[in-house]
Amino acid sequence: MRAFCAIPGDAFIAGTERPIQNILRKRTRPLVFWPPAGLLLAALVFSVVDYAGFHAAVSAANAWLLSRFDWLYSFASFAAVILVAWVAVSPLGSIRIGGPDAKPILSRWNWFAITLCTTVAIGILFWGAAEPMFHINDPPAFSGAEPQSEAAARFAISTLFMHWTITPYALYSVPALAFALAHFNLGRPYSLSGPLSLVFGKAATGRGGALIDAVGLYALVAGVAASLGVGVMTLAGGLDRLTALDDGPWLRFAITLAIVGVFVASSITGIQRGIKYLSDLNVKFFFVLAAFLLIAGPTGAVLSLGAAALGDYVVNFVPVSLAFGERAGSQWMRDWTVFYFANWLAWAPITALFLGRISVGYTVREFLLFNLVAPAAFGALWMTILGGAAIHMDAASGGALTTALNERGLDAVVYALFDAYPLAAVIGTAFVALTFVSFVTAMDSNTHSIAAVCLKPAKSHEQERRASMPVKIFWGVLVGAVAWVMTSTTGIDGVRMLSNLGGAPGLLILIAMGAVIIVMRTQWMSEIRAGAQPAPLPEAEAGKIR
Repeated sequence: MRAFCAIPGDAFIAGTERPIQNILRKRTRPLVFWPPAGLLLAALVFSVVDYAGFHAAVSAANAWLLSRFDWLYSFASFAAVILVAWVAVSPLGSIRIGGPDAKPILSRWNWFAITLCTTVAIGILFWGAAEPMFHINDPPAFSGAEPQSEAAARFAISTLFMHWTITPYALYSVPALAFALAHFNLGRPYSLSGPLSLVFGKAATGRGGALIDAVGLYALVAGVAASLGVGVMTLAGGLDRLTALDDGPWLRFAITLAIVGVFVASSITGIQRGIKYLSDLNVKFFFVLAAFLLIAGPTGAVLSLGAAALGDYVVNFVPVSLAFGERAGSQWMRDWTVFYFANWLAWAPITALFLGRISVGYTVREFLLFNLVAPAAFGALWMTILGGAAIHMDAASGGALTTALNERGLDAVVYALFDAYPLAAVIGTAFVALTFVSFVTAMDSNTHSIAAVCLKPAKSHEQERRASMPVKIFWGVLVGAVAWVMTSTTGIDGVRMLSNLGGAPGLLILIAMGAVIIVMRTQWMSEIRAGAQPAPLPEAEAGKIR
């Protein structure tokens, strides 16, 4: 492990004589950088030394939080949806992020592609076929549906809509919008504490601001490690199924090393070259695969089920979001819906910095269209196709997908689905490639925010580039090491739980960011409209993307 995690003492960044460890020591914000790194390493050691104790402790903490504050997660998530809807129709919606003269750094297509890949791309690949198998085989009592019934199928797909469309993107959009307006229109620092200082004043600056950023950073890097572990298992399962390679620690090590190496290389090239091209390729893969699965599969049955489930989702959106009636206090709600809300909230704060950063030059309404409406619509389409096909094929095959889930695990379900299609090997190979590119893109995007939050302000683009490279390498190696050890010791559930613990501070940050947006609308409209226009982004200096 030491060899895998170590950063050579004589390693140098091209174009400078300062070794990496000196940059980490001199250019980083110590109160932001080291606490999350130390906690992640401590969790790694704890899980290796005493996995049972680690998993029990983290599981108990999650259960306590969800049982005590499930109502707050539900109400805050619903409030986020209402808030973004209010912003869209308010005068704030016409404000241009960065001021009236700001120009976009990304085309609309690239903006949409990067946003989609930064947020839930790897999740919809992994859960699109697997999650509905749980819901159709074991629907909760409050659904009123019998297992394997048409009602259970509708419940399964409408539940996918709740978990993967409007609400998660609202949770991303609230802090992202607060940051974008605070940074680009009011000149606040590039940090989580920047917009919060509008409400909390000096309490959100200095050490207080560093603490806020450190908490958000820890939640994100733990979430990235957990997500990487899931992606590695999916890829290992696919390679095991499609090739002569056997799934095991060394295959997972090779996959982890490949992902970390590619995303670090891509991240160093910058948004315009690395993330832009990866996300463009990624989303085109999504559309091609979805179209093939729809056309070659049970098209009519899938679309009919999706339409019926969409109606159920719309009709029941409020009671499901707020856990009314029999859902209140339900263990199923805590295990699924609230658990998902906590996971999104763990990712949202730091990811919001990146989403806000790439939105400069567009209006607030355009921001909501491309950060919420468009990716949510794609999520609904994807879940309709993959989830609907999985339900139909499972019934038609006498439970082949359910058997795969029970005997081989979550990652086997989607490959069992592909077996029911023509060109199964081709689809499986394309899916493995898509999974790899999806995770590289998501990690690529988030390392920009991780590096920006960790670093002290730079005097020039070149200084920022030199300082950010070792930070990205450091977190890439650490996250990769955690994911590999966890997956190799069957401890991925533990780090996923650890990630979801970040949902608690993420919930508080979401509420505070919502307050920031309300304060902006009531007190800062004239300043926001004028636009403070801080120093342009390095990407803007390098040229615009149209």
